[in-house]
Amino acid sequence: MLSKKTKYGIKALTYLARRENNDPVQIAEIAKNEHISIKFLESILLLLRNSGFLGAKKGKGGGYYLIKDPKDISMAKVYRILEGPIALLPCASHNFYERCDDCDDESTCAARRLMTEVRDNTLKILESNSLADIAF
Repeated sequence: MLSKKTKYGIKALTYLARRENNDPVQIAEIAKNEHISIKFLESILLLLRNSGFLGAKKGKGGGYYLIKDPKDISMAKVYRILEGPIALLPCASHNFYERCDDCDDESTCAARRLMTEVRDNTLKILESNSLADIAF
């Protein structure tokens, strides 16, 4: 199940992408319009800023803004930043691979085969969608 952090991160990015200009937006405005706790949203936006998706301006007229064009923001990258691995099992992950403690033979593991297929299809969908694709 998708975490609230990821859901709210996508909602905040979509809110910023839909704006007619790229002026900074205060956290309170995003939180109010997207029904997200300000404190929780602060931590999400900071993570997205540190990951290179957002810029921030302090002071009057300050807030967060996109530093990349929405068409250049891959939803797969956003997902990995906010949610972590796309694979549901560590042995099926490309970027976060770990062998399962209870597995004798990965090549015959039915759970791994199924979860690898789930990962591949999920990744295909996330990689084929940018922020622009989902925001407009």
